[in-house]
Amino acid sequence: MEEATINKMPLIGEQAPSFKAVTTQGEINFPDDFKGKWVILFSHPADFTPVCTTEFMTFASMAEEFRALNTELVGLSVDSLYAHIAWLRKIQELEYKGMKNVEVKFPLIEDIRMEVARKYGMIQPGQSNTQAVRAVFVIDPKGAIRTILYYPLSMGRNFDEIKRIILALQKADRDSVATPADWRPGDDVIVPPAGSCGTAKERMESPGEDVYCLDWFMCFKREK
Repeated sequence: MEEATINKMPLIGEQAPSFKAVTTQGEINFPDDFKGKWVILFSHPADFTPVCTTEFMTFASMAEEFRALNTELVGLSVDSLYAHIAWLRKIQELEYKGMKNVEVKFPLIEDIRMEVARKYGMIQPGQSNTQAVRAVFVIDPKGAIRTILYYPLSMGRNFDEIKRIILALQKADRDSVATPADWRPGDDVIVPPAGSCGTAKERMESPGEDVYCLDWFMCFKREK
């Protein structure tokens, strides 16, 4: 019973579990310190590992892109604060895919006791009892979990997809629509399905400006 509780993963739609933690940018009170903003909370297995290093360089290089989308980054690993500091300093000396002199300015949580990692189900014994898997939690401005991604220790994340998730969620919230497969900004979106027979008939006969239907349950709105 205890093991199941320790490794329970919060679910989409639930409020993000709260915690206070020491980070490379000072102490944070999560998610209260980020009210009104989107947050990408992500974990990595260990400092001074090659896959994690490429990920942190990529996240840091994209930090301003995310900030322009009202989105903050928060990292986590089960290493110590001093290991974090030493690793982030070393990252500034590296060059990878044209990225160099990369400074990680977003907070990286110290989680030696794995307290935060356990709250978010990041410790998965099938992978490791001592390292967090590569988890990504997208949390909205009200503190609700909106997307969860999990990667094995060996696989680096797709950062274009992470950014696309933020864009798609913001689009859906702003315009009350859904986004189809492989949606990108500027692509047509899906309008809510008809809720009655009358609405379905009306939509097929007269879908409205910029709306077209493949069938009564599948209608799109053209993006201008």
